[in-house]
Amino acid sequence: MAAFDRAGADEVRRALADAARLGPYFQIATDPAEAADPAWRPLPEPDPARLGGLTDAYARRLGTSERRVAASILFQGLASRLWSPVVAAAAHGVVPDLSGLHWRWAPGAPIALWLADPGGWRAAGDPAATARLVHRTVVEGQLRPLRATLLRVVRLADGLLWGDAAAALAGTLRAGALRPELAEPVGTLVRELFGHAPLAGTGSFTPAGFVRRSCCLYYRVPPGGEMCGDCALLRRA
Repeated sequence: MAAFDRAGADEVRRALADAARLGPYFQIATDPAEAADPAWRPLPEPDPARLGGLTDAYARRLGTSERRVAASILFQGLASRLWSPVVAAAAHGVVPDLSGLHWRWAPGAPIALWLADPGGWRAAGDPAATARLVHRTVVEGQLRPLRATLLRVVRLADGLLWGDAAAALAGTLRAGALRPELAEPVGTLVRELFGHAPLAGTGSFTPAGFVRRSCCLYYRVPPGGEMCGDCALLRRA
């Protein structure tokens, strides 16, 4: 891996604040005052009971009795919350270090993220090396441990889970629609990331957008039959 210069706390805060302007999925709080809230938990979450409780809450919200459906949608949502701010910040030249990341959830509220000790790396000029750094930060540092904990709650196929992560990554391309100046750096980074396992082979980009090779099981949410726009089961002309 290429060597990257460390970014200072203020640089990381600025990059994350800029990413947060894209919407709630792109937000990671950095306010040190958040340390006073005992509801914050380390992420990746090591306690399967915590993820199990959140899976059950998702199942109730979705109106499904199938825990695996709720777990799949939860994993995709967590992946989106991780990819979105990191990809957007990287497009501004900073990859945040997520080793001090925390999460918080309450019924009826979205999953919130807080970085206790902002730090990171300057990532400019080499998209391939930046993608390797983002991959190490998000996939190796967060998604693999989350997957391992979630699999202690419910059985899910790897193809499904990494398809969820891939769909969440493809969703970060909307940053370019929200801020046209981000379209090129985000698009380049996302396509570089899709060259790395376990994302490689999870889907393909078509003129109509990303199409995954697996299904997140959303079609099983009552009343049933609805499919995501990137679903492998969706019939296309």
